[in-house]
Amino acid sequence: MAVRHVEPYSDEWLQQPIGYAQQVVDVLGAEVADWWDGPCDPRGVTLRLADGNALVWDEESGWRFGGFVSGGRGKHTELAGIRYLGHGLLPLPERVPMALSEARAGIGASSAWRPCYRSHRNCRDGFDVGLTFYSSLVDA
Repeated sequence: MAVRHVEPYSDEWLQQPIGYAQQVVDVLGAEVADWWDGPCDPRGVTLRLADGNALVWDEESGWRFGGFVSGGRGKHTELAGIRYLGHGLLPLPERVPMALSEARAGIGASSAWRPCYRSHRNCRDGFDVGLTFYSSLVDA
């Protein structure tokens, strides 16, 4: 199978995180009250949780958890009391619930310190190949 790179800033590229987010939403189930994709630079996704908190993913630092302060479709989300889940930039969706539990408890791989796994400016670093995998699961 040939690796296909998506042109940065194309509609397809902007929508790549949606497939990954959908997988995480499916795993978290009723814990997610609402979710949306955010703006780019970096690309991001927000999951509003049923308890009033939120989980936010972006392409530089992965998942973070905190109290929802503000945000909405097409806007960057602001959180209070942020804990980064750790476990890399694209943890397997089925690992996110345990990482979220650890972040809520302030234990495990979670941290108040922001990791930086990559820069969103590195559009051709191969990261999009991982996102394309999750997009193909949604399209199937």
